[in-house]
Amino acid sequence: MSHTHSPRPARYTVVVYAQKLRVEVVIGAERRPCPLEWLDNFCMRNFTGEAEFDDTLPLAEGLLEASFRVQPERLAEAMSAWFTQRGKGLGQPVRLQIRPA
Repeated sequence: MSHTHSPRPARYTVVVYAQKLRVEVVIGAERRPCPLEWLDNFCMRNFTGEAEFDDTLPLAEGLLEASFRVQPERLAEAMSAWFTQRGKGLGQPVRLQIRPA
């Protein structure tokens, strides 16, 4: 028996990474864009247990894309704690400020 139907082309209409976010690191009086390496480490090896943070994609130093499930304030809190815990502030607390790009 022969099937003569042509397969339907796949359509991807769901945009996962829908918001661009600017990420700045504040340590003491210093403010700078978050290094791409830090963003990669958090986004690829996130141990917060929060599934919403899986929907993040680092683009460049100080810039990432995230789904609308990601709330910038919660992401900033989680990243701040994660980077502080890993000693990125060299003994000082690390604060992140995240805003739309």
